[in-house]
Amino acid sequence: MMKKNVVYIIISILIGLFLGYLIFGSNLTGESIEEHDHSAEVLDQMWTCSMHPKIMKSEPGDCPICGMDLVRSEIKESGLAIDQFSMTENAMALANIQTSVVGMKSSESLEVKLSGKIKENEETNTVQVTHFSGRVEKLLVNSVGDKVYKGQTIAILYSPELVAAQQELLTAAKLKKEQPALYKAVRNKLKLRKISEDQIDLIESSGKIKETFPIHAHMSGVVSEKIVEEGNHVDRGQILYKISNLKSLWASFDAYENQISSLKIGQHIKIKTNAYPEMDFDAKISFIDPVLDTNTRTITVRAVLVNKDDVFKPGMFIEGAIAVTNQESNKTIAIPKSAVLWTGKRSIVYVKVKSDQPVFEMREVTLGTSNEHEYLILKGIKVGEIIVTNGTFTVDAAAQLQGKRSMMNQAETIKSSGKEESEKINLTDDFKKRFLQALSVYFQLKDALVNSDVKAASVFSEKMTDRLGVLNVKELQDGVGKYVKDVLHILELIKEKESLEEQRDYFIILNENLESMINKMDDFSEQIYIQKCPMADNNKGAIWLSREKEIRNPYFGEAMLTCGSVIDTLGGE
Repeated sequence: MMKKNVVYIIISILIGLFLGYLIFGSNLTGESIEEHDHSAEVLDQMWTCSMHPKIMKSEPGDCPICGMDLVRSEIKESGLAIDQFSMTENAMALANIQTSVVGMKSSESLEVKLSGKIKENEETNTVQVTHFSGRVEKLLVNSVGDKVYKGQTIAILYSPELVAAQQELLTAAKLKKEQPALYKAVRNKLKLRKISEDQIDLIESSGKIKETFPIHAHMSGVVSEKIVEEGNHVDRGQILYKISNLKSLWASFDAYENQISSLKIGQHIKIKTNAYPEMDFDAKISFIDPVLDTNTRTITVRAVLVNKDDVFKPGMFIEGAIAVTNQESNKTIAIPKSAVLWTGKRSIVYVKVKSDQPVFEMREVTLGTSNEHEYLILKGIKVGEIIVTNGTFTVDAAAQLQGKRSMMNQAETIKSSGKEESEKINLTDDFKKRFLQALSVYFQLKDALVNSDVKAASVFSEKMTDRLGVLNVKELQDGVGKYVKDVLHILELIKEKESLEEQRDYFIILNENLESMINKMDDFSEQIYIQKCPMADNNKGAIWLSREKEIRNPYFGEAMLTCGSVIDTLGGE
C-alpha cells in the first residue's frame, strides 16, 4: 500500500512538472522570442521625412528641415552600400522593370538634334533715316509688315532747313562766276542732305523754292518697326522706320554643353519646320556663339537661310539635324534613351549592382551625341554593367522612398558656391543689430563644436535662441521670417540633443539657413568667411561661418581640425 502511494506521488509530480512546462515554459520562450524580434526591429528600424528622404534617424522625431513628423522608413538591408537599395521581385514585375547590359556603339553616323527659331538676319537689316530736319507732313508707309522697295517714296517732310538752303542756292547761282567756290559749297550742302543733282538743277532753273521734300527708301524689305507718326518733328539722322530684308534669315538654334564638341562652322544642317513638315531645307552652320548662357547652359548656333519663296517667317519653330560621324565609336558606350532621367542639370541612370539580386544604385552620367533611340555616354558607367532601361521612374521613386540618392535627392545638398540668388532686402537697423548680436553667439556655438563640448553647444544654442526670439517673425519681409523661424527650430534641436554627432548634424542645416539669411540682407556690414569641409556630412561636404580665415573644423574637432577651405566671403561691403 505504501509503495502504491509513493508511485502516485511521483506520477503526480511528473504530471505537474509537465503541465507547468507547457503553461509557463512555452510562455517564457514566446516572450523571449518576441523580445528578440522587437529588439531586432528596433535595431533595424529607421525614421525619415516624407518630404526630405535624405533625413535618416534611428528614432522618431521632427524633420530638422521642415519640422514634419518623421515616418518609418524601410528596414536596413545588410551587405548594401550607403546609396544602394533593393526592390522586391513582385514590385519589379508589376512595374515591368527591364534591364540591359551596357555595350559599345558600333561605328556609324549619329545625329545631333537641335531646336530653334527663325530670326531676322541682323546683318541685312537696316534703318531708314532722314538726312535733314523738318516736320513729317505725310507717311506713305503706315504699317509694320508693309513691303517697301528701293527708291520708293515713303514719307514727305516740310523742312525749314532746306528752304534756307535753297535760298542760299539761288543767291549763290547769281554769283557763281564771281564766287564759284561759294556756289559749289552751297550745292554740296544740298547733296549732303540727299537732294539729287536733278532736283538741285530744277530748283536753280525754275528759281522757285520747294517747301516739302520726299524721303526715298534706301533698300527693299519689310517694315519691322515704325518709329514716327505724321506731324512729328524729326532731326537730321533720326530713324523713321526699321526695315528687315526677309530674303535672308537666320535659323537660330540652342545647343547644350554636351553637344558643343560635335559642332563646327561649315557643317551641313537639315532643317524642318512645323509649317512644312514634309519638306527638308539644307543650310550650313555659319556661327557658333563663343559664350555659354549660364542660365540655360546653352550656346547659340546659327545658319543662314535663303528665303526666295518667302517660306520662312521670323518666329517659326524649327528643328535641325546634323549628321556627326562617330570617330571614336570603339571607345564609346551607347545606351537607350529610356534609361536616362534628366533633371535639367544632371543626367542619371540606375545601375543594377548585383546581377542575381534586385539591388540598384543611382549613377550620374555625361551624355554625348545621340540618334533617335540612343545616347552616347562619355562618363559615368562601364561596359558590362547592367542598367535599368524600362521602368526607370519607378526605380527612382523607390530610391526616394528609401532615402537614397535619386533624381530629386542629390548627394550635394548644400551649394558649394555659397551663394543663393535672391533679391536683397532692406531690413531695419534694429533687426541688423539683434542679428549681429545673435551671430556673435553663433561663433561661440561653433567654437564649442570645434572643442567637441556638448554642454557648451547646448548653452550657446539656448543663448542664441534668446537673442533671436525677441524678433517679431510676422513683421519680417519676404522669406527672412521663415529663415528666422527655421533657425530657432534648429537651435532648439541642438540644445536638446545630448549626442555630439546629432548636434553637428543639425549644425549643417543651421549654417545653410544662416548663409541664406545673410545673402538676403542688404548692406551687411560684418565680413563673414564661408568655409567648407568636403568630408563632412558623409563626404557630401558641409559649410560653416567664420570671422577668421583660419580653418577650425566644427564637424570633426581635433580629429581633423584644419580640414576645409574658404570658399566665399559674405558682407563686409
